[in-house]
Amino acid sequence: MPNLDNQTIQLALVAAVALAMLIQAIVLFAALIALRKLAKSIRQEVEDLRSSVMPLIENTRNLLARVAPKIEQTASDLALLTRALRNQTADIQAAADEIIERTQRQARRVDSMLSNVLDAVDRAGSFMADTVAKPMRQLSAFLASAKAVIESLRSTQGASRAEANRASGDNDLFV
Repeated sequence: MPNLDNQTIQLALVAAVALAMLIQAIVLFAALIALRKLAKSIRQEVEDLRSSVMPLIENTRNLLARVAPKIEQTASDLALLTRALRNQTADIQAAADEIIERTQRQARRVDSMLSNVLDAVDRAGSFMADTVAKPMRQLSAFLASAKAVIESLRSTQGASRAEANRASGDNDLFV
């Protein structure tokens, strides 16, 4: 076997490193070529995508330019409609409040009128009762006194007969 000295080992190592670097350079060159092809392909795809998307973006931009004033007009119309509805609602609320107030006022008025009528009927009833009751009381008193006189006249004649019919212990008994 040949003599392996230090210089030979170093030469072999340098040759191995040079070979490894050459292989690495070839691999990096192949990767560079592949990346260039990939970049070209991606650039082509982006160009194709841009050429197909740009008209769509332009159309959308034109559509928005045409529709934007209409949307703004619709929004302002809705705001005006909302404002008008709010005003009409306030008017309706005011009218309803006024109707309720008038109804309550009329109800109080009718209540007052009915109270006055019922008070008048009550006074008339009291007057009629007093007007009829006073002569009736007087008549009743007159009839009671006449009855008392007749009974007292009868009792003086019939007192002797009543005492004869009574038993000695019947004073407190009621039949």
